[in-house]
Amino acid sequence: MKLSRCKLLRKQQLKLLEYFVLEVTARSAADLLGIQPNSAALFYRKLREVIAYHLAQKEHEIFDGSVELDESYFGGVRKGKRGRGAAGKLAVFGILKRGGKVYTKVVGDTKSETLMPLITRKIAPDSVVYTDCYRSYNALDVSDFYHERINHSKLFATGKNHINGIENFWNQAKRVLRKYNGIPKESFPLFLKECEFRFNYGTPKQQLKLLKEWAGI
Repeated sequence: MKLSRCKLLRKQQLKLLEYFVLEVTARSAADLLGIQPNSAALFYRKLREVIAYHLAQKEHEIFDGSVELDESYFGGVRKGKRGRGAAGKLAVFGILKRGGKVYTKVVGDTKSETLMPLITRKIAPDSVVYTDCYRSYNALDVSDFYHERINHSKLFATGKNHINGIENFWNQAKRVLRKYNGIPKESFPLFLKECEFRFNYGTPKQQLKLLKEWAGI
């Protein structure tokens, strides 16, 4: 999938690509380039669609070794209940291979019957799987994985037993998304995959090179 039907000059596209990688908002990028904000916003959306497409081509990749699992919640209002079960929020499930990549998926709920098919599809048997004590992970105790839990009500790490990597990703993703002051639910999966891309593909220089290739610019 390439970036198609773009009326902007190639020079403008390349600058927008740089601004995107550097986390400059579409509105600010449009102002810097002297183009319509809607044109920059549409370009950014197409970039996110390209990212989502290419990440989807890699969904067959299997994680093995030491793997961390966790779920998080995005969006919604701040008032009232927070965290698990918070009203109006989108649930996202994440899998992170230590020293490697992260995989994310928007899920309808975080019940065991929802998460386990994702886990068994994405993680190789005999991997060491680290989670917190959320009840949905109980099924891992009788699975083909070695399951380690960390009780966050008592501590956050005991040697190798922690989920600091995936929690670091959640923090990074929320920092990136916070500047948008609200994202429509229907667009959120594209923004989430943007965060996954930024985490998985290192430096801005690496990201820019890859996006030029993916977008065909």
